[in-house]
Amino acid sequence: MRKKVDERIRTLIENGVKTRQRSMFVIIGDKSRDQIVNLHYMLSKAVIKSRPTVLWCYKDKLELSSHKKKRAKQVKKLMQRGLLDPEKVDPFSLFVESGGLTYCLYKDSERILGNTFGMCVLQDFEALTPNLLARTIETVEGGGLIVLLLRSLSSLTSLYTMVMDVHERFRTESHSEAAGRFNERFLLSLASCKACVIMDDELNILPISSHIRSITPVPVKEDSEGLSEAERDLKNLKEQLSEDFPVGPLIKKCCTLDQGKAVITFLDAILDKALRSTVVSLAARGRGKSAALGLAVAGAIAAGYSNIFVTAPSPDNLKTLFEFICKGFDALEYKEHIDYDVVKSTNPEFKKATVRINIYRQHRQTIQYIQPHEHEKLSQVELLVVDEAAAIPLPVVKSLLGPYLVFLSSTVNGYEGTGRSLSLKLLQQLEEQSQMPTKSVENSLSGRLFKKIELSESIRYASGDPIESWLNTLLCLDVANSIPNISRLPPPTECDLYYVNRDTLFSYHKDSELFLQRMMALYVASHYKNSPNDLQLMADAPAHHLFVLLGPVDESKNHLPDILCVIQVCLEGQISRKSAIKSLSDGHQPFGDQIPWKFCEQFQDTVFPTLSGARIVRIATHPSAMRLGYGSAAVELLTRYFEGQLTPISEIDVENTVETPYVRVTEAAEKVSLLEENIKPRTDLPHLLVHLHERRPEKLHYIGVSFGLTLDLFRFWRRHKFAPFYIGQIQSTVTGEHTCMVLKPLNNDEIEVSGSDQWGFFGPFYQDFKRRFTRLLGSSFRTMEYKLAMSILDPKINFQDLEPTMPPSNGFLTSLNGIFSPHDMKRLEAYTSNLADFHMILDLVPILVHQYYQEKLPVTLSYAQASVLLCIGLQNQNISYIEGEIKLERQQILSLFIKSMKKLHKYLYGIASKEIESTLPRLREIVMEPHTISVDEDLNDAAKQVEDGMKAKTESLLDPDFLQQYAIADREADFEKALQNGSGKLPSGGLLSVKSSRTKMEKHGKQEKSHKSGEKRSKDHHSSKSNKKRKS
Repeated sequence: MRKKVDERIRTLIENGVKTRQRSMFVIIGDKSRDQIVNLHYMLSKAVIKSRPTVLWCYKDKLELSSHKKKRAKQVKKLMQRGLLDPEKVDPFSLFVESGGLTYCLYKDSERILGNTFGMCVLQDFEALTPNLLARTIETVEGGGLIVLLLRSLSSLTSLYTMVMDVHERFRTESHSEAAGRFNERFLLSLASCKACVIMDDELNILPISSHIRSITPVPVKEDSEGLSEAERDLKNLKEQLSEDFPVGPLIKKCCTLDQGKAVITFLDAILDKALRSTVVSLAARGRGKSAALGLAVAGAIAAGYSNIFVTAPSPDNLKTLFEFICKGFDALEYKEHIDYDVVKSTNPEFKKATVRINIYRQHRQTIQYIQPHEHEKLSQVELLVVDEAAAIPLPVVKSLLGPYLVFLSSTVNGYEGTGRSLSLKLLQQLEEQSQMPTKSVENSLSGRLFKKIELSESIRYASGDPIESWLNTLLCLDVANSIPNISRLPPPTECDLYYVNRDTLFSYHKDSELFLQRMMALYVASHYKNSPNDLQLMADAPAHHLFVLLGPVDESKNHLPDILCVIQVCLEGQISRKSAIKSLSDGHQPFGDQIPWKFCEQFQDTVFPTLSGARIVRIATHPSAMRLGYGSAAVELLTRYFEGQLTPISEIDVENTVETPYVRVTEAAEKVSLLEENIKPRTDLPHLLVHLHERRPEKLHYIGVSFGLTLDLFRFWRRHKFAPFYIGQIQSTVTGEHTCMVLKPLNNDEIEVSGSDQWGFFGPFYQDFKRRFTRLLGSSFRTMEYKLAMSILDPKINFQDLEPTMPPSNGFLTSLNGIFSPHDMKRLEAYTSNLADFHMILDLVPILVHQYYQEKLPVTLSYAQASVLLCIGLQNQNISYIEGEIKLERQQILSLFIKSMKKLHKYLYGIASKEIESTLPRLREIVMEPHTISVDEDLNDAAKQVEDGMKAKTESLLDPDFLQQYAIADREADFEKALQNGSGKLPSGGLLSVKSSRTKMEKHGKQEKSHKSGEKRSKDHHSSKSNKKRKS
């Protein structure tokens, strides 16, 4: 049945063609595909030029194949089944047959960048992501159509609960319920887009698109030649410069006045030849800045520049640049293979992208691609071109600048990862330095000319395009221009952290929209890598939570508070032990839970994934409140919140709390048909901001962070008691940074910890990490900055608190066996005594330094001495390299080295001498034990014994029985006679001789006795003599 198409649809298409602005149609229903033919026909009639080309994007399956022969087979099968009447020609198959269609899988959408189509069809809504939406819509020219096909829905609100493919990546083992907040906001935003119509598959306009009722045809402003005002200005500019070389031929390739002016500014700087200019072009996506750069580089070759280097995050980003360099060469009448050659990359990662152009027309000239971190290759450069500079980290861009001509180009807002740190910080510095007098600043950037170009006019469509402004609002692409100024900067101690309710944030209410735009503005201002997909992650991922740091809120004033800092947190862990063991055995890590899986892989530990933790995904501070302590205050408050210091966690709370169910809008929607349903933002929403005192925190064991390793960032996290457990060995090709993961254990009574280490359960893992990192410093991290390596290792270099008399314990080195031989010690002694060169001991330094950094040698060194040891001993660097790193003279470095070696040798010598002492033979020690009796008591006892002996002796002498043997019996007469013989005097000897009167028998008995005793004595004497003889 034929049916008249709603006139308003035709009017919308025709208005778009007249004003060079795009229109969008959302068709709901299973037969929506058939209406594409009608829309394409209406567009073809409105467009005067050739038939519009069509880009058809899909997930994995088309109903009719895009291949001609396969399609013919499919049609034949349908006819055999009776599903296709050969008499009636299907208009859709005719439309497909007629050509002009480009098919593209969503996963291959990168290849359509830079192309232009008249119409874009997006099917398989569930596979769409914000990135894909922006990338595909951007290819449509002014006056073109974007058609979104949806399968039949009972209610539009069922989009809110539609399971998107990307949700699969958001789900983790412990968080499996993804919410459809992004889709809800997407649908509500369609209602506010003036150039968008939502219809069913019979082209009936739904009530949500009520704004289309008042549409009227628009008049178009053109002059007699059919040119608009902007086109007339561009034509005049081209005519003025047509005679100038090389500007004239190149400017003819420009499509807009902005682009023409940009090319002229670039060529002015090139033809100046002073090599003192920095020219920056800033523009939104699709403004032709890469094309302008390409034309300018072609002009630089014509002007005689020999060495031109171009860089971008990836060679893919330079596709347009190289394409327009070649177009510029065509305009300048250079011939490929005769005047120049294009060299493609052989690196499979670069996918055959152009990496070099060699020119030989005047003399040898070259245009060469280099990676952003290869700034040391820029010694001979005359012109450096940096495209997509905002997607390269600021320090890397700074290292690329030097005393040569520099062209920077950057996307201010776009969908391929962008940031404002470049335009906010670097351009401000460049501008300030260009205004300073040359003498006052001794810098390569001083006294340079600085020019800034901004391109606002789009190449593909007219300015003020409603689809562009709708997409920018939906995906928060142009928020960077609207970073609000802060009225006052409160002290960080007065600030409070608030939990952001995501249901309210993505509800598309006026105030919550403003708050969301401000939050995203901080993200874009602080990070160099942002993409619209981050928005969907924020909205739908079940494990993600948002916190904002606000100053004191004045409730009397009815306006939104200033956001000082935003933190995005992802809850991780609570993975079953079974899953962890399976993951380790398969060698495969699921999506999400970054820190638990990486920890599990690094330490082969299956217990850690079962713990629950939080990963800080992003932390962004307001650009005008940087380095004022707001980030630190936010991290401190977050840690205290999860430790339960702000709201106490008790088991009673956990038992009594009932989860508030997520409000399902589908249930709330009235049961009416699509043609009567009217969709409005929800009204029954909770408060946007919740103070942390009012929300119960999740029970966590740790907080972690993953980031690109730089000294400032690492020191920031280190200050907050985070310690590393993983540093990736492969550097990022764009940033040249290693991935680093740090962890902070929280106070939790569920884990038993031995000892009172500040790292708790994490202590042994941290020590293991430090050991591994020390070993890897000689290979993967050999070129790492010494300050960064020192910060990561955080070695103990001050042992002055140890008492010198303390016994060697605490894991210190106590033996040199197997580590140093006596010859090694001799060489070390020779060097420390200035008798040998340092090359003599270079083989010992790594061993010594490894022992020192494992805290086995308690020797106090200065920071400079420890740094020199790290560079020589762990990183195996030579002295000339260290000179450049530490910025010291060679002699100073060697002086620091020998001083540290003397201290280490002294300690080792002490160990060696103790070892030698322990091996010497020793006399057995006589153990002197004290007597049981004191000396005085012993003397008194001995004296008493002597006294008793003497007393007994005297008593025995006076005994009459004893004296009786000397008695002279009955011979008094003889005694007197003897006296008389001596004339009454005693002889001089005092002896008198008197004859005894004893019998012979008595005498004989006595003699025998004495003889026996004499014999016994002689026998004893004889035996002792014979014994002596035997011994000899």
